[in-house]
Amino acid sequence: MKNNLRAKSFISSFLIALAGGLIFSSLSIPVSWLLGPMSAILIADRFKGLTLYWPRAFRDSALVLIGYSIGLSFTRSSVENIIVNLPTMLMMTVILVSSAALISKVISKLTKVDYPTVLTGSIPGGLSQMIIFAEEMKGIDITTVTFLQVSRLLMIVFVVPFIIFGPVLNISHSANNGLEGSNQFVSEPINSFSFILVCILGVMIAKKLRLPTPFLLGPILGTAILSYTGFTGPSLPSSVMDASQLMIGGYIGMLLKPQKLERKSLTITLALLSGFLLVMESLLLSFFLSDALSLNIVTSFLSLAPGGMDQMGIIAHEVNADLSIVSGFQLFRLFFIYFAVPPILRWYFESKINNKMDSL
Repeated sequence: MKNNLRAKSFISSFLIALAGGLIFSSLSIPVSWLLGPMSAILIADRFKGLTLYWPRAFRDSALVLIGYSIGLSFTRSSVENIIVNLPTMLMMTVILVSSAALISKVISKLTKVDYPTVLTGSIPGGLSQMIIFAEEMKGIDITTVTFLQVSRLLMIVFVVPFIIFGPVLNISHSANNGLEGSNQFVSEPINSFSFILVCILGVMIAKKLRLPTPFLLGPILGTAILSYTGFTGPSLPSSVMDASQLMIGGYIGMLLKPQKLERKSLTITLALLSGFLLVMESLLLSFFLSDALSLNIVTSFLSLAPGGMDQMGIIAHEVNADLSIVSGFQLFRLFFIYFAVPPILRWYFESKINNKMDSL
């Protein structure tokens, strides 16, 4: 009985997401198969009496496809280029994370929301890790942190494409129809099977090592190793990439539950303001990065945009940006946030608590 209800809820959710993608696509809205399902699910979830369900396995499968597509861009020359740029990656990451801390401080003072909660909810690109961190730290409002992270991500996923395709950067959509990738999968079955096997093994190893977002990171690293050693994997058809966008868009749309917040207007304003300021700073820094590394402006912007690596990878794929550079910067920030930020935040928050206790 429960399985039947869940199946009906999923069918309803899928049809709503599909309708959102078709509407956005017909209106020529950027990244339509990501934004359309996300918007449709978000709106539909507000209607009482309508039960929606989106399997996590859908999102995980989509992340494997995107991870594979990103991994193909890691050729020997691109990897060597990333290694050379490691100091720049560190500098840009530190600037963005430090800016998030400063913005959080100002917003905390203006809204009277405690600083640890605002800061944990504003760290860019660390959705899952910051939610886990919030669960471990006493005194942090996990509901507010989750909403801040997810709503900031939603705002960034909406705003970044319009900056790229709008009058600011004015970039046209990719004309790639993906038919070549479809033919390659048929004509090169052994080569294709090798990459499929590596993606599956990559997920298993990444989960075993407890790496962040294993369904994305495992295929990226596995495919990148094969690409680096000289193997050429078939590119994915555009229809497959559209399907992966739909699967992720539906999942993200299900994450946001504004009705569960006590101070809706304040928290939404806070999240949008924080995200907008980070996006604008990323855009300004991208002009510097473009000149410093001789990159095109879209590649620079997507490399620094404070969203998730999967969403930025989807947009980079659509505009033919340098996927290896974009994913290299996003990957570096992901690892920095995963390994360096939580210990620093824990030390800072605990030292503040100890200082308060000492002063009593």
